[in-house]
Amino acid sequence: MRYAILFLLLAACATQVADRSLPEGAPTAPDTCGIAERASLIGQDATALERVLILGMVRVIRPGDVVTQDFRPQRINFVISEDNRIEDITCG
Repeated sequence: MRYAILFLLLAACATQVADRSLPEGAPTAPDTCGIAERASLIGQDATALERVLILGMVRVIRPGDVVTQDFRPQRINFVISEDNRIEDITCG
C-alpha cells in the first residue's frame, strides 16, 4: 500500500511537469549532437567549419544537395545558405 501511494504521488508530479509550456525561443528537440557548443558558427562563412575540430558524424548540406532521410541523433548537420553562410545547425 505504501508503494502505491508513492507511485501515485510521483505520477502526479510527472504530469504537472509535462504540462508546463516551454519558454519562447527554447529548443523543441533535445541537443543530442552538441548544437549549443557550435551555435556561434551560425551566420559565419562556411569556411569557418575548416577551423573547427568536430569529432563524430558531420553533414554539410548546401542548396540543391540531395540528402538521405535517415535520422542519426548524434550527427550534426550544417545547413549552408546560397551566399555560403552557415544558416542553421541541426541534429539528425
